[in-house]
Amino acid sequence: MIEKTVAELAAALASGDISSVELTQAYLNRINRYNPTLNAFITICDESALQQAQAADAARAKGKNINPLLGMPLAHKDIFCTAGVKTTCGSKMLHNFIAPYNATVVEKFNAAGAVMLGKTNMDEFAMGSSNETSHFGPVRNPWNTEYVPGGSSGGSAAALAADLCAMATGTDTGGSIRQPAAFTGITGLKPSYGRISRWGMIAFASSLDQAGPLAKSAEDAALMLNVMAGLDEKDSTSIDKPAEDYTATLNDSLAGLRIGIPRQHFAKGLSADVETAVRAALVEYERLGATVKEIDLPNNHLSVSAYYVVAPAEASANLSRFDGVRYGYRCADPVNLEDMYKRSRSEGFGDEVKRRILVGTYALSAGFYDAYYRKAQKIRRLIKDDFTRAFDTVDVIIGPTSPHTAFKLGAKTDPVTMYLEDIYTIAVNLAGLPGISIPAGIANGLPIGMQIVGNDFAEAKLLNVAHQFQRETDWHKRKPVALGKGA
Repeated sequence: MIEKTVAELAAALASGDISSVELTQAYLNRINRYNPTLNAFITICDESALQQAQAADAARAKGKNINPLLGMPLAHKDIFCTAGVKTTCGSKMLHNFIAPYNATVVEKFNAAGAVMLGKTNMDEFAMGSSNETSHFGPVRNPWNTEYVPGGSSGGSAAALAADLCAMATGTDTGGSIRQPAAFTGITGLKPSYGRISRWGMIAFASSLDQAGPLAKSAEDAALMLNVMAGLDEKDSTSIDKPAEDYTATLNDSLAGLRIGIPRQHFAKGLSADVETAVRAALVEYERLGATVKEIDLPNNHLSVSAYYVVAPAEASANLSRFDGVRYGYRCADPVNLEDMYKRSRSEGFGDEVKRRILVGTYALSAGFYDAYYRKAQKIRRLIKDDFTRAFDTVDVIIGPTSPHTAFKLGAKTDPVTMYLEDIYTIAVNLAGLPGISIPAGIANGLPIGMQIVGNDFAEAKLLNVAHQFQRETDWHKRKPVALGKGA
């Protein structure tokens, strides 16, 4: 049962074939069995999850205002504040932090009656592409436990791929939903900037961060987005644009769909296995009535460089609040205030976080602001303009999510090499556009991800395009063989 999609489980709950308590207990049993191997969860909420499940069953028995996600077990990335439950951001700095309130995303799932199984592991403060920077140790890919699951939402992705939950939340600053989705064979949606509230989501880079769903199918992602999307007056970056029913157009025909293929995404550095899988998917889309044309994104090659000025600069400002004074880690026996600041931050942050804070502070300094930060923002505008021109002639843009499949734990120790992992995803964040990664093949026993990018607030179109592909293929139904099957 726990291998089923949210849509299938919702039907089973509605018919009474299974209760939320039974379903929640089945997931908790599997978490307790496999989390010691995968390290996907930092916190497991056994007792409160069963209490939420009991409340969901009671609400269903009354039959009033039943949301499709009522009683559905999910996992939250440990970047979302959860009242009374530890929120660590994968960092020693917040290893003992218990938020006094819920993030808006958490609150919306609670209102829908979803069941929180626990909080998932992540790269520290969402800084990483492999889930190896976490203070709580690396997450392992359920397809092969010697490999990474991607990052920074690797814990959520691994938990979902291993059937430790029915759905999961993630955040995406430069590819942190889509890349782990690709590495673990699931569906991951990064919505348009502002589509989902960032309130209560601990900030990394405020102009880039966006919450989104990790799911077993595009249909499941649509059901989740129906709950997550919408204006939040507590978040100044939230867009005042009515949310849609993202399931309404899932079955629309793709006849006449115009697909753009960026020539820059099929150049040197792309694995032959990944290219073959994506091109085969494009043939499938043509069979469904779409047309395919090559397009140019001429400034795409500048996206990584621009991102690693803008994101660290914003991180430098956002992470200045972690100083050992108000909350979080504080060093032992400081001799004075300056010593407390220095030692709390140097002991509380990991190497990658410290590296990005230093880079960001340097880029924002008086002598270098124009040379680096201002120039990076100008490049960001050029990247956005490239997409705007492309969408004048195509409806969606399709290419690989990552240049290759998952790599081995410890294989990439050079920071610059790791930064290039997000070469196909970063531009989407810089432009504030929606993007979705869906499974499109398997090579050497590891999943291959395909990315679909849309224009501003075109999430419904992306989900439709992804869902139609998943109706015709079964890549999203393939399961890791490294772990035992679900109950």
